[in-house]
Formats: sequence, structure tokens, C-alpha cells
Amino acid sequence: MDQAIHDLIQKQRTYFYTGETKDVSFRQRQLHKLKKCIEKNEGKITDALKRDLNKSLHESFTTEIGFLYNELKDIQKNIDLWAAPKKERTPITHTGSKSYIYKVPYGVTLIIAPWNYPFQLAIAPLIGAIAGGNTAIVKPSEMTPNTSSVIREILAETFDEKYIAVVEGNAETAKDLLEEKLDYIFFTGSVQVGKKVMEAASKHLTPVTLELGGKSPAIIMKDANVKLAAKRIVWGKFINAGQTCIAPDYILVHEKNRRKLLKYLVYYIKKFYGNDVRFNDDYPKLVHEKHVDRLVFMLEESKIYHGGEYDRIARFMEPTVMVEVEENDPVMKEEIFGPILPVLSFSTDYEVVERVRKRPSPLALYLFTQSRESEEFILDNLSFGGACVNDTLMHFVTPYLPFGGVGESGMGAYHGKYSFDTFTYERSVLRQSTSFDIPIRYSKSNASLKALRKMWE
Repeated sequence: MDQAIHDLIQKQRTYFYTGETKDVSFRQRQLHKLKKCIEKNEGKITDALKRDLNKSLHESFTTEIGFLYNELKDIQKNIDLWAAPKKERTPITHTGSKSYIYKVPYGVTLIIAPWNYPFQLAIAPLIGAIAGGNTAIVKPSEMTPNTSSVIREILAETFDEKYIAVVEGNAETAKDLLEEKLDYIFFTGSVQVGKKVMEAASKHLTPVTLELGGKSPAIIMKDANVKLAAKRIVWGKFINAGQTCIAPDYILVHEKNRRKLLKYLVYYIKKFYGNDVRFNDDYPKLVHEKHVDRLVFMLEESKIYHGGEYDRIARFMEPTVMVEVEENDPVMKEEIFGPILPVLSFSTDYEVVERVRKRPSPLALYLFTQSRESEEFILDNLSFGGACVNDTLMHFVTPYLPFGGVGESGMGAYHGKYSFDTFTYERSVLRQSTSFDIPIRYSKSNASLKALRKMWE
């Protein structure tokens, strides 16, 4: 047991028991402080993201910071309503009583963040934890040390550690945290690590949210607007150099659209990133040399249609399109999480369903069609966390839709009200009258039984 971690959790639990975090006006003030903290330190945040992943100012704002402002605005506006006790109906058998549901914070929460969007995916769950009335310990990724350091610095100067704390460290630190008795765990990362988090949580029966990933397909039907599909897929796939849990992982395109699609994929790659991506200073880096090695193993030179260049030392791989890909190729055996885009073709709608069903349910699904019938067929017959029709990624950046996976792509959801719901539980309270006491429940007579049967049937 790490004594410092144990003491921190005890300090937060003691503070939670004071009841201060449960006050809604307190929560609103803390959310306001968090927003001001981010605004004040935008320069530090974007500089850290540049050093860790070579993210441009534009990409850092659109994918890491701007979304958080939108979340904060929505939650601050609605928290009064969400936190208020909700009166429910009461059956005739409970005459004289009133029923309520209270949204109650869990207590001490742990947020384990990943490296691919290291600021956003640490702070977005924190917003939910604060809104729900909890204390929180944030564990940033050690793979992005500059961003981790900034998170620790700005949260430490904004909040007391008895309320919000940052614990930096490697996998051993995360293990030490998970060995403790916590009240809620929110994890974003790989399926493999997610299983370990859930195993650790089970020892204390701690509830969890797991935001994982999977091979999210982009399906281009025969009637799709192929040029627009290519544009939106290139944008969604190669942002952050493909290091996005909901990036289109592979394309399934109707065989009649294959040649046209490949032409437009290359066109938009060059349009967005230039003829030689090596000279694009704003193109993100891969997180680590080992990540480059993993991706290189997926490349098969004879199947590269466009791209394929890489530099291990520079942590660089250019946007790459692969063709003639088969289901048992290395690139199709696991989530890619990098700038490689395999293109497979199909001939019938039933084939699409059959091929996607062979894999675990993905975190996202992207369908390009102009037919409502095709849309309903695909969406009704496949399991996935969330979807976009005729777009990619955009379902993630709205506070009005729950974001989460299903099966191996995760459990639980968040964003907006769903973040508030995730970090609270529903407590039922029935208030009974003392003005009178109906005797029917005490009596064992046939008349009482008959009356009860009439009420319940």
C-alpha cells in the first residue's frame, strides 16, 4: 500500500463527510473556478500539447479545450434542475405517502485519463464529478508528461487537494490507487487495461465507467455522396494522427464506389496535410517510438495505396491508405489507433452486417447513405456505442447526447447531463403521513386480502 495515496483518499473522504461538496451553489462556484482556471492557462495547456503530441493551436482548441467550455456552460446552466429532488407517482396502496428520487454523489472518485487527448479526457469527467457533488483524484497519463504536469499545476493552484487532487505516475501508481477503497472509478483507455481496472474495482464492489474503444467502421453505401464521405472520413481519421478512440478504424465501401472513394481519399489527404506531410509542422506526432513500431508491423507494402512513410525517431507516420486488405491481416486484428486506413469492399447490405458482427461491438459506427431504408437497416441490425450518419466524430462533441460504449467498447456514458448522472446515484425516499394509518396492511382478514388484490391487479 502506498501510504501517501492512502492518506490522500482518507483526507478526501473526511472532507466529503463534511457535506460541503453536496451544496449545489458550492458546485456551481467550483465549476466557475475550473472554467476560469482553463481560460487563464490556455497558453500553458496548448504549449504542453504541442510538446507532447505536436498538436497545433487550432487542433488543441477544437479537440481539447473548446469542448470543455461547452460542457461547463451546459452543466452550470442546468445543475439546479438536475440536482433537485424529483417527485414521483405513488400507488393507491401507499395512500398518505409521497415518493421522491434524490440524485446523490458517490463520494471519493478516481479519474484515470489516457494520453491521446490528455487534457480533455482528464477534465471532462472531472466536470461531471464536481457537478455530482463528489471529491476527485485525477490520474493523468505518464505518456504525455508535459500535459500531465500542467494538469497537476493548474488544478493544485485552483483547488485544495482534500477536494480535487492530481496524482502523477506510471502504471504502478495507477495500481496503487486501484487497490484503495474508492467510491467510483472513471477510466478511459484500452480494452486490456479496462479489464484490469474492472477486476480491481470488483474487489471492493466499486462502480465503474469504462470508456474503451474498438474497430469502428465507416460504411459507405451504394447511394452515398462519396466525395463528401471521403472528406469527412479523412478529417475524422487523421486528426491527432489517428490516435482517437472513435476514429474510423476501417472502411467498408460498396464495390461500385471503391475506385471513386480511393481517388477522393488521396485528394483530401493532400488538401488537408499537403503533398508531403513531413513538412507540415502542424501534423501531430505519435505518442512513443513503440507506438510507431506497433503500427509499422501492420503495414504491408504491397497493399499500401497511398502513404506508408514513417520515421521512428521523429514519431512520424504519414496518413496511409491500404487496399486489398483481408480480415486476418495484422491491420484488422486490433484497433489501429494511428494514421492507417484499410479499405475493404462489399456487395450487399447483408454482407456489411455479417462482417461487422464478427467483431466486438465498436465504440462508434459511421454510416454514409442518403437512403432512410438503408440507414434503418444498418442501425437496427448492428450493436455499437454511438453513431454518425453522413459524418464522423461529431456525435462526441455535443453535451446533449450520451457518449459511451457497449460490450468490449465500454460501459456507462457521459457528457452534459449524462456526466452528472454518471457521478450520482438515485436514492429513493418515501415520506409517509402520520396524520392517519390505514389498517388494511395489518389485517389478515379475507376482506383485507380482497381489497389489496383489487388495488394491485
